[in-house]
Amino acid sequence: MTGEQTAAEHDAARETATREYADHRELLFSLVYNLLGSVADTEDVLQDTWLAWAARRADAAAGPVEHPKAYLVRVAVNRALAQQAAVSRRRETYVGPWLPEPLVGPLAEPAAVGDGQAQVERAESVSLALLVVLETLSPLERSAFVLHEVFGYSGAEIAGILGRSPAAVRQLTKRAREHVRARRPRYEPEPAVRRQVTERFLAAALGGDLAALLELLSPEVTLWGDGGGKAPGGLRPLTGRSKVARLLAGLAPKTGRGLDVEWRSVNGAPAVVLSAFGRAFAVLVLDLVPDGDRICGIYAVSNPDKLGGLA
Repeated sequence: MTGEQTAAEHDAARETATREYADHRELLFSLVYNLLGSVADTEDVLQDTWLAWAARRADAAAGPVEHPKAYLVRVAVNRALAQQAAVSRRRETYVGPWLPEPLVGPLAEPAAVGDGQAQVERAESVSLALLVVLETLSPLERSAFVLHEVFGYSGAEIAGILGRSPAAVRQLTKRAREHVRARRPRYEPEPAVRRQVTERFLAAALGGDLAALLELLSPEVTLWGDGGGKAPGGLRPLTGRSKVARLLAGLAPKTGRGLDVEWRSVNGAPAVVLSAFGRAFAVLVLDLVPDGDRICGIYAVSNPDKLGGLA
C-alpha cells in the first residue's frame, strides 16, 4: 500500500467520521443540555465526544462501528455524567438561585397539525420549569428520565448506555418519574395563553400594579431570579403571592422604565427578552398552573454570563 493510498484512506475515514458526527450533533446537544442545563458545559462534552469518536474511527484495528448514533449517544451521556461532579461543585458557590442557561431563538410560527417531526423537536426542547425540577434528581435518575421520557429510549437501550442492568434502570426511571410528577405535572400551556398571560404580567409588573399582580399570580407562585451575583436576582427563591406581588410592584419604579420587550422562543416556548440601552437585561419565562391562566412560576435569568448570545 502506497503512502498516497494510506493518506487518501485516512482522509476518507476522517470525512466519514465528521459527517456521521454532524448528522447526530443536534441530538447530542439536546441530550447533554437536558442533563447539564449549561451551554458551555454541553459544548465541552460534545468536544470530548468528537475527539473520542474521531480517535475510534481512525483506529483501523478497532473494527467498524455498526451503529454510530448509539455509540455517540453512549459516549456523550457518560461524558456528561463525568462532568456532573465539576458542575455540582461550581453551583455550590453560585450566588443566589441557579437557573439553567436559556436556549433563546426566534419565535417560530406554530407547526401544522400532524407535523410529527416538529412535535419530536418540540419534545426535545425541555422547558425551563421542567429543567429546574430535573436539577433535584440524582445524575443517574436524571439521565434515565431524560433518555426515557424525553427521547423515548427503551429500558434495554438505557441499560446499555448507562452500563446498568435493566432492573436498575427501571427503578431509576420509576423514581425519577414519580419525583418529577410530584413537583410538576407533565403539561405545557398553550402558546397563545402563555403569551397573553405574559403580556398582562409585564403590564402589571412594569407598571407597579399590585392589584393586577395579585389577580395573575397563583397562591403558591415562586419567583426565581438568577443574577449570579452579577445582576439583580435575589439570594433565594421567593414563594407566596403576596410576597412576590409586593416585591415586583416595589421594583417597578427602578426597573419598569426604559425597557424594550422582544418576544422570543426560550426552550421551545414563547417568552420575552428584556433589553435596556441596546443590551439584553434579562430573559423572562412564566409557568402556568395546569389548565389555567394563573402564574405558578416566574423564571428571570439576568446573569450576563448566560445572556452572552443575546448581547
